[in-house]
Amino acid sequence: MLIPVLKSILVFILAGLCEIGGGYLVWQWMKEGKPIWYGIVGGIILAGYGIVATFQPAGFGRVYATYGGFFIVMALLWAWKVDGFRPDRYDIIGALIALIGVCIIYYAPRN
Repeated sequence: MLIPVLKSILVFILAGLCEIGGGYLVWQWMKEGKPIWYGIVGGIILAGYGIVATFQPAGFGRVYATYGGFFIVMALLWAWKVDGFRPDRYDIIGALIALIGVCIIYYAPRN
């Protein structure tokens, strides 16, 4: 049971890196005046996010609902490490609540 859970967490993390990384490159192009190739590469990476998410075994709704919690945590981590944004305790508490909630949605045993 542990191996499938770890694999799915890795897929959520990879999807998050694709969405956040791709979105960041598009942001850099559109908002920070970086060359157009930033936007093109970002768009390609964003398309990869859509593909990576399909590697999850559950249905679309549950996968995307759960991914939302992972995205919140990863977006705050990205902003902290890449942009110098410093999450406060409410950011951290909120992100942990979201992550716990989506893990219940996705990993709870069902009949």
